[in-house]
Amino acid sequence: MVKVVATNRKALRDYTVYDRIETGIALYGTEVKSLRAGNVSLDGGYARVENGEVFLYDVNIAPYHHGNIFNHDPKRRRKLLLHRDEIKWLFGKTTLRGFTLIPLRLYFNDRGVAKLELALCRGKKAIDRREELKRRAMAKEERQQWRAR
Repeated sequence: MVKVVATNRKALRDYTVYDRIETGIALYGTEVKSLRAGNVSLDGGYARVENGEVFLYDVNIAPYHHGNIFNHDPKRRRKLLLHRDEIKWLFGKTTLRGFTLIPLRLYFNDRGVAKLELALCRGKKAIDRREELKRRAMAKEERQQWRAR
């Protein structure tokens, strides 16, 4: 059973998701304890491929409230754990194709290991967002009319 800790709902609104990939994440002990308490925000977070490694930026994991002087920095960059071929594939997509890596979900899997769902995205324009809202409104009207019959 998967225990979802945080989701990035703004990412689904602001970006078009083309592909998703599950990654591990290198964390300190106090970060894991803070995650289990649900003190994390994925808003504004992104990932970048640098020197053959993938790093996660601007994800806020709040300091553990029972921590001591060795507590972690809330906005530090965190290494994502991927296979070498997956890193090469992501590097090609982000540099040549203009995609962005956005975190969608942070969760604990069945074995209790923290995992991050990373998405290969492109930003939506304001026009795209308006068209999506119109499409949803029309679909909602159709459903209501169908139920009324």
